[in-house]
Amino acid sequence: MKVGFIGLGSMGGAMASNLLAAGHTLTVWNRSVAATEPLASLGAKVASTADRAAQGDVLCSMLANDQAVREVFLDGGLLDAMDPGTVHVNHATISVALVKQLAEEHAKRGLEYVAAPVFGRPDMAAAPRLNILVAGKPAAVERVRPLLEAMGSKLWPLGDAPERANVAKIAGNFMLAAAIESMAEATALTRAHGVSAADFLEVMTNTLFAAPAYQGYGKLIAEQRFKPAGFTLPLGLKDVELALTAGSAARVPLPFAGVLRDSLLEALAMGDAELDWSALALVAARRAHLDERV
Repeated sequence: MKVGFIGLGSMGGAMASNLLAAGHTLTVWNRSVAATEPLASLGAKVASTADRAAQGDVLCSMLANDQAVREVFLDGGLLDAMDPGTVHVNHATISVALVKQLAEEHAKRGLEYVAAPVFGRPDMAAAPRLNILVAGKPAAVERVRPLLEAMGSKLWPLGDAPERANVAKIAGNFMLAAAIESMAEATALTRAHGVSAADFLEVMTNTLFAAPAYQGYGKLIAEQRFKPAGFTLPLGLKDVELALTAGSAARVPLPFAGVLRDSLLEALAMGDAELDWSALALVAARRAHLDERV
């Protein structure tokens, strides 16, 4: 299949490489040209502009946030440059409101829109072992299924309305943030009473919370291994704020999301923007003044 891919960060680059490995013809574009070089070495064609990457059967995108998606697809005129019938597969975690707007704008131009946000960190994208949430018109989803299967280990269909995939992704990331915050506070408590984070989390992640999210992030917290970041604190804040916005729109109170937002803001205020969001453990430790104790 002739595919375009725009947005080649740590996730997008790994996902695009798996499309090449599966034998698809790939044209890539990224604002930073340096990010295209690894894919070019694997056989991808590098487009000089976003619209030149959108000339195939399918365009995949993995941009950072609402602003980036708006700038490229709406303000930048990329939708107008795409041929009718092209399927746009958007892997980004963006707001429910923007997903609805994008679906409408695609339909006006005879374009198909499939929302396919993913669960997984860069190592899982490279594997490929992503879990991909999928929502869109059934015919469009079936058309891009071979691409999605090349990038992930499991597809989770969520219906015809694209926003369903994004709200599920936002809610899932909210749950991840809550898990990290609970481990952060619990380890601060145990450390204050002489039990190391490593010992405590080994017990918890092998008994009551023997699940991938707790085990993976628990290991990072126990080892204080917050660099390199698989998912940064600013991205975590973005997703928690997306949850709060979605909740407000549907009149769904999310009181704990407010707690998470403040913890993430506190981390950023302390200069931790480059750290993994498991560094919420540092926030909990600072609040307890643990680094000042003997």
